[in-house]
Amino acid sequence: MINSAEHYLISAILGIEEKVKYVVPKYQREYIWSKEHWEYLLNDLLESDEGHFLGSILCVDKGKDALGIRPLEIIDGQQRLATISLLYAAIYNRLLKVDKVDRNDEDFITERTNLKHRLIQKNARGIKLELSYQNKNFEDYNFIICNELKLYDEVDPPLNAGNRQIYRTYRYFKDELTDFKYSKLLDLLKKVNQASVVKIEVKNYADAFDLFESLNNRGEPLSPIDLIKNKALSKFEEKKIKSIDDAFNEWRKLIDNLPDYLAQERFLRQYYNAFRYKEKIKIKGSFKATRSTLIKIYEKLINQDVGFIFNELVEKSKTYKLFLEPKKDGENRRHYNGLVDLLHIGAAPSYTFLLYLFEEHKDDAKLIEDSIHFMVKYFVRRNLTDFPGTRDLDKIFMNLIDKCEKNKNSLTSSFIIEYLTDTERFSNIEKFKEKLEGDLYEDNAIVARFILCKIEEKCQTKEIFKDLWERDKNRYLWTIEHIFPEGKNIPKE
Repeated sequence: MINSAEHYLISAILGIEEKVKYVVPKYQREYIWSKEHWEYLLNDLLESDEGHFLGSILCVDKGKDALGIRPLEIIDGQQRLATISLLYAAIYNRLLKVDKVDRNDEDFITERTNLKHRLIQKNARGIKLELSYQNKNFEDYNFIICNELKLYDEVDPPLNAGNRQIYRTYRYFKDELTDFKYSKLLDLLKKVNQASVVKIEVKNYADAFDLFESLNNRGEPLSPIDLIKNKALSKFEEKKIKSIDDAFNEWRKLIDNLPDYLAQERFLRQYYNAFRYKEKIKIKGSFKATRSTLIKIYEKLINQDVGFIFNELVEKSKTYKLFLEPKKDGENRRHYNGLVDLLHIGAAPSYTFLLYLFEEHKDDAKLIEDSIHFMVKYFVRRNLTDFPGTRDLDKIFMNLIDKCEKNKNSLTSSFIIEYLTDTERFSNIEKFKEKLEGDLYEDNAIVARFILCKIEEKCQTKEIFKDLWERDKNRYLWTIEHIFPEGKNIPKE
């Protein structure tokens, strides 16, 4: 059934001498990873040690010519492989623009040449990764290789390429790398090359789909939260504190509160980052929980006091659920509108600080309400100007918690606002105004939608109220076209 299942570095998967072409079959869905996935990947690589594990890819070997380029059809893993390839493309683009001094460096020439042949075949015409033709994925990727990177003759630009996900991903990475110095760029490239996957090769489609179903339906790969759960349950059994059945029933409350995998993982990180100042939670040498350090941190916490950390996670997941599903009734009803706004503007990094506020200042409803109200404004400006950078937000809110702890007995919302509006942590009004007056809808559709909805809400009455965030499956019922119709013959007025 399985030809091979081996652990490979990315530098080997997209090896410069490898005569392999990875092909996404035409029936496969298009590339769908979003900014959240791109950020996760880039931050993981930047924050992790070398050898970061990226998961698995499942391929069918379609090769017949032993001397020719061997095509491998990707049955599972196209999203991460395509994203890695687009990150390579953005790094190559940046290498084209480094200082002339560096361009004459032998190491630079070698690195750039090697990177080139991770994207295209060496001594043969063709790209290493052929994406699906769905939603013009292949055309958009080919345009980047040919026109943006100048690796082949230029092709005609696909219509509206900039609005589709392939080019958006490439543009995101390109923007993120704009300020990278040559040394930092090479460090990132080294981490990408040293990241790893398990590549599974099978002979035919029947074997591939049997294995794919087995991997994805009957035995999903263990996530960090699964591993942490298993560690806790085994420790309960070892210490004979409570039965595994009782512990598992408690753990299910956490899963019910946080049914989404990304939310579970983010909660584990933000819980530690919010309360690491406490002696029972602080792990020596672990200032911050990241995806790569998560399991090590929680293994140590479980070994220290499994009952304490287990109960803490279950209890705090109730608070975290409030951020994801705000309540209109109960003791937190006065925070409903603010929490909904934070959800809509994409303020998840602030949940670290909110966990702290809801725990340490739960009796001061006005402090929490005022802080949430300001946080909405903060993230409108932050998300539109992209300042401070995504990677700085965790540190900002963790440092804010430390400062709040020092002023715990006299903490006010003014203190919090003053800290967050410091020029190192808050874009100036000129930049904000420039972005607001720019092509807002094209630059940041999420912020544009939020601002338009808030303006519209101001004009609504109970008689004409419409929930502008209502969805039908994954689509909003109300769009900008309900206010300003599309068309070429729009009157000047």
